[in-house]
Amino acid sequence: MYTLLKNLGTWLTSSAQWTGPDGIAHRLAEHLQYSLLATLIAAAIGLPLGLLIGHTGKGAFLAINLASFGRALPTVGLVVLVFLAGGLSMLPVYVALVALAVPAIVTNTYAGMTAVDPDVKDAARGQGMRGHQVLCQVELPLALPLIMTGLRLALIQVVATATIAAYVSFGGLGRYVFDGLAQRDLVQVLGGAVLVAAVAVVLDVALAGLQRFLFRHRTV
Repeated sequence: MYTLLKNLGTWLTSSAQWTGPDGIAHRLAEHLQYSLLATLIAAAIGLPLGLLIGHTGKGAFLAINLASFGRALPTVGLVVLVFLAGGLSMLPVYVALVALAVPAIVTNTYAGMTAVDPDVKDAARGQGMRGHQVLCQVELPLALPLIMTGLRLALIQVVATATIAAYVSFGGLGRYVFDGLAQRDLVQVLGGAVLVAAVAVVLDVALAGLQRFLFRHRTV
């Protein structure tokens, strides 16, 4: 174990390991590109849907069940299926990652909206607010903690799952995991896993800091 950890430390800190098209810096940039773009696309889909069903109360059963269905999809199987249908492009990876992220965003946004006290919404309407004003000025700010939690969960899931890009011969940190398994290089496999975990932790901490900033700013 000591030798393995020592070799891992050498692998992670070697300057040669950080340069070139197969270096950590390049693979990290690829991984972040896959993860952040997929999460942004999922947010563009999931946030409006969750806000709509939470505000109107219509379509909740269908949306939540569709979200549950998306969560149950086998991600690797979906990647392979879309890859075979779409050819050599990043489309299958993004389809799979977005399908993974949307359920967490939809369900948490919907939960945040439904958690808003109905009396608060009635009071806002009683003061003459229209539907969109109630949504933007009352419901959305109160639902923001759960919405941010959904975004954080979605991003962490996507970062962890973006390793599948390497499964269909693309890049990212998953390249180290799959190449290491093929070469029976345990140090490379462990190094890839450590890097993915580190990225997930850093992004989660960053979003948690943004969440605290938003709440502090809101209460000022």
